[in-house]
Amino acid sequence: MSDEDDLDDIEPDQDDLEKEDDDKEIEEWDDYRKEGEEVSEEWLPTPLTEAMMKEGLSLLCKTGNGLAHAYIKLEAKDRDLTDIYLLHSYIHLRYVDISENHLTDLSPLNSLTHLLWLKADGNQLRSARMNELPYLQIASFSYNQIADTEGIFHPRLVNLDLKGNRIRQVTGLDPERLTSLHTLELRGNQIETTLGINLPKLKNLFLAQNTLKKIEGLENLSELTTLHLRDNQIETLDGFSKEMKSLQYLNLRSNMISDLGEMARLRDLPKLRALVMLDNPCADETDYRQEALVQMVHLERLDKEFFEDEDRAEAEEIRQRLKEEQEQEMDAEHDMEPYTPSV
Repeated sequence: MSDEDDLDDIEPDQDDLEKEDDDKEIEEWDDYRKEGEEVSEEWLPTPLTEAMMKEGLSLLCKTGNGLAHAYIKLEAKDRDLTDIYLLHSYIHLRYVDISENHLTDLSPLNSLTHLLWLKADGNQLRSARMNELPYLQIASFSYNQIADTEGIFHPRLVNLDLKGNRIRQVTGLDPERLTSLHTLELRGNQIETTLGINLPKLKNLFLAQNTLKKIEGLENLSELTTLHLRDNQIETLDGFSKEMKSLQYLNLRSNMISDLGEMARLRDLPKLRALVMLDNPCADETDYRQEALVQMVHLERLDKEFFEDEDRAEAEEIRQRLKEEQEQEMDAEHDMEPYTPSV
């Protein structure tokens, strides 16, 4: 596959991945949570009932032995639910949406061993911990009150969404158990360090709107292609390495990078094609775009603008000049070494 083909895997306008609507959604949710902290609201007990089940069930399919049928999809969204105990007996469910309720407990889902897809956004969950669900592939727990990432070890999990929670550090994500996880969404939390995200199969990592000051512990993410770090407090680009050999798109918008020289730390990323550095202090420097291309020969786009052929030619001239100057300095140092006659 050519480099052009690799870039085709990235969406045409990667800035759309910043999801402005979701940014607004996170701000609105933060406001909602602050109001909830000021006014302690007691929800009236509202259990999931058979009537609600009858209304929300759909998609009739054959069961495992092929001799019977059961509904495998449930939508119980925005029903003010505080209790889903009834679900423990609906063991054939594969798709469950229990978003926008007041749930604090997911344990009734532990018996749903055929579950493929779970959406539990906008509840009062403090944990995403559940028993291992052998077929679960997509799980979304966004906009809850989850404080950690413990107890998540579903072997076929591909996409995990934990945005808009209260996570400070990623712990408990075992790479030997989460062997299929390729997308991890952690935007809008309170994450202070990237340590703990040791998932070699990960392809997409979203860490925008946290409190990160630097990048560390991501060296083993050799299959990572997309990394979002927008709206953090990052000052240095130390922490990137050539082992991150698949990284194509890096978003560092709205951080605190002031030194253009930091871009040199990205030159060992062999497949980096698109870089976003808007709203960093260094982006106001006169040589901002030129320095980026000098340091990253294969870069195709900086922020929203692609580099032209003349930009590449100029950058190549600068690289050659710098190389010649470096060689001259080395020759000069060699000439200044004291002569030691052979005996």
